[in-house]
Amino acid sequence: MKVIISGATGFVGKNLSNFLQKSSIQSIGISLRNRDWCASDWNNNFVAIIHLAGKAHDTSNAANPDEYNKINFDLTKDVFDKFLRSTVRDFFYFSSVKAVADSVEGVLDENYRAQPQTPYGTSKMKAENYLLKHPLPEGKRLFIIRPCMIHGPGNKGNLNLLFNVVKKGLPWPLASFDNQRSFLSVDNLSYLVLEMIKKETINSGVYNFADDISLSTNDLVALIADSIGKKRKLWFISPSIIRFFAKIGDVIPLPLNSERLKKLTESYIVSNTKIKKELKVDSLPISSAEGLRKTILSFNHKA
Repeated sequence: MKVIISGATGFVGKNLSNFLQKSSIQSIGISLRNRDWCASDWNNNFVAIIHLAGKAHDTSNAANPDEYNKINFDLTKDVFDKFLRSTVRDFFYFSSVKAVADSVEGVLDENYRAQPQTPYGTSKMKAENYLLKHPLPEGKRLFIIRPCMIHGPGNKGNLNLLFNVVKKGLPWPLASFDNQRSFLSVDNLSYLVLEMIKKETINSGVYNFADDISLSTNDLVALIADSIGKKRKLWFISPSIIRFFAKIGDVIPLPLNSERLKKLTESYIVSNTKIKKELKVDSLPISSAEGLRKTILSFNHKA
């Protein structure tokens, strides 16, 4: 069995390729930077195309919106159109929960009303809409995957920043804010993709990918500290005092402003109930804490 992966050299692509190989599924990587991919033969017993390639969210908001549209929509359209003309059975499009909402009230499931707030999220939702409006030929399946924040060894992201705070022995001053966030281990992501490929009974549709249990930032700080043998340092400062200094940071340059405070303390809970029901599983192989500990220890090893 063989699959095609766009973005195979990225963090998710490398981990997914290795995971599939252990289950005797060969992955062939294609680079969308070179237009030669258009001439490649997809009618050679490939069971799936896993479209990971895309322009990632620029948290500084400095990227040109046209770049997001060109990469996340135009290229996705080209890859999907080729899939429709091929004998490949499954199309996996890796979108994002950010295609639905930048902030979440309650729990984000697949029926949550989409209101993307950024050029990144808008380009992802535009691609989703294009895919969904096309009738699928008989025997083909379309999976739109919306992962939350993906982590694992080799990943460079916000977890690494929090890790460095704890490793340096600095206190976490926002412990009074009670939040819950969902994460996704790259191992659980790979498991879900493999099971969806293997089980032909899985229906086409939109699926959230997330670990089973959400964690607070305080939980993360404690997990990091315990994993690397550091003392937990959680400062429970009054939220009103923190917000006061954040407002000052809106006017003069400070490490904290209102927007940064929101990002650090807001909740973002993602439901994975739909995909688990489809797969008929009660839980994913790796717990939230176990997956995060694996990622944390990889940071410590590099340090």
